[in-house]
Amino acid sequence: MMIVIFAVAAAACSRPLDQAKFPAGAIVDLSHDYGDETVFWPTAESFKLEKVADGMTPGGYYYAANNFATSEHGGTHIDAPVHFAKGHRSVEQIPLDQLMGAAIVVDVTASCASNPDYRVTTDDFAAWEKINGQIPDGAIVLLRTGFARFWPDAAKYLGTAERGEAAVAKLHFPGLHQDAARWLAESRRINAIGLDTASIDYGQSTLYESHRTLYEHDIPAFENLATLDRLPAKGAMVVALPMKIKGGSGAPLRAIAILPN
Repeated sequence: MMIVIFAVAAAACSRPLDQAKFPAGAIVDLSHDYGDETVFWPTAESFKLEKVADGMTPGGYYYAANNFATSEHGGTHIDAPVHFAKGHRSVEQIPLDQLMGAAIVVDVTASCASNPDYRVTTDDFAAWEKINGQIPDGAIVLLRTGFARFWPDAAKYLGTAERGEAAVAKLHFPGLHQDAARWLAESRRINAIGLDTASIDYGQSTLYESHRTLYEHDIPAFENLATLDRLPAKGAMVVALPMKIKGGSGAPLRAIAILPN
């Protein structure tokens, strides 16, 4: 009997352990890189990279290091709820499982092509659901406006390349209508929302109502996303992990999508 038990145990040890597999499928980078051309809000400090070392050391080996500085809200980044909702979650307080989930992509490129001030409506979501079914619980809702094709041309992407407070009134790019934001927050149970423009509210917004509505419901937003054109209307998975800034109202974001096989 002992010989049989030993043989079974040995056979079990010789087999590889069952492990949870990473979802199969092509991986798509949804983030723009940070550099001299990165687009920032007109009043935000831009990205700076300071070279500290780059070359051979006295010890005979190569060494490189840099310092960097950036505002929270520029490039591909996350808006934490506290950005527009006092007392709500900052970046490091957002649960990790809220930063990943099934992606649904609402394509409004046709509407945005003829109207840079377009705001995604509840009718756009109703049209998506008519074809694809109800937005699932835990979804990450992605709005494809087509504006990522203008990156990093600030004049085309933002509506103006000017900097400073006076430039804010000249911003023209699509966003989410406040009524649609309220509908999503109150009628669907989504993890997060993202889009390929500089703000979840459209460029001409002065009250930032979509920000306020979403963040009061602790729904974070991913802004300045890239390559949404490579994602299907449904079936992809998104993982969007920000720099873990304690108390941050936002942070640089590395977001990826895993396409369905």
